[in-house]
Amino acid sequence: MAITGVLRPGHVAMRVLELKPALKHYVEVLGLVETGRDDKGRVYLKAWDEIDHHSVVLREADEAGLDYMGWKVASAATLQRLAAEVEASGLASDMAWIPAGEHPETGERFRFTVPTGHVMELYADKGKVGNGCGTDGPDINPDPWPDGLKGIAPSRFDHCLLYGDDLDGTVKLFTEVLGFSVAERVMTSADKNFMIAAFLSCSNKAHDVAFIRQPVKGKLHHASFELGSWEKVLRAADILSRTKTSIDLGPTRHGITRGETIYFFDPSGNRNEVFSGGYIFYPDKPAITWFDETLGPAIFYHDRQLNEAFLSVFT
Repeated sequence: MAITGVLRPGHVAMRVLELKPALKHYVEVLGLVETGRDDKGRVYLKAWDEIDHHSVVLREADEAGLDYMGWKVASAATLQRLAAEVEASGLASDMAWIPAGEHPETGERFRFTVPTGHVMELYADKGKVGNGCGTDGPDINPDPWPDGLKGIAPSRFDHCLLYGDDLDGTVKLFTEVLGFSVAERVMTSADKNFMIAAFLSCSNKAHDVAFIRQPVKGKLHHASFELGSWEKVLRAADILSRTKTSIDLGPTRHGITRGETIYFFDPSGNRNEVFSGGYIFYPDKPAITWFDETLGPAIFYHDRQLNEAFLSVFT
């Protein structure tokens, strides 16, 4: 499949209550690599197999949660085209261009707020720092992984699950303007046209971002990082237990996306996920539909029942 518009999730910017314990969590436990800091006090990190300069941005604030998600697009021309289409859609607000260099090693970004209240941005350029897999560079005779990995060591930042009120408007913007597909959805049985949740893909993954309808604006349920296997998810559980990290749920499997998963919290209460598995998605694949009475196995396939804290705790 030729991906010519939005390529992938590029970065997630999160607020933490205290930077020092947050960094210990994200570097020593989760296993991200610090790549820089700026004069605003923000810290930039990446997963080991990501080539770009950063995929996670942390800043200290009085309230935890999501600042914004960034999306890498195919080219500068694509950035200009999509920015114009977002503006013309009438579905976004608070649109602004962020100048090149406001993030280190990053070109200009087009920022906007979607109907669920989440801030998104598009960008085309980010400096490449490699993954440490080759002595002559990441593209010349590379090894399968680098030395010195810490903690859980996910290979990439993968997706976010977000809570907001105007699910319909946000899905419309992502599908009709940004070119995403609905891979899976949750509908009510009483009104089969009423959507509770949408899992959206801009690639051939089961989802690159997901939204759940809740009477709030701009909330983060979790930021997720990819592991290569169920065995690595179990290893992550061992590391979380050994480091006395607060575990939310798992290890278990999702019905939605088929992914194997474990959820846990950073010291500020932001929920993280590491997962593996899923399936290959292509745009001609019909959307998988779940209904509210099957939400238990849809979310927790093994337990087959909902955990209220999982649904009600967010930042």
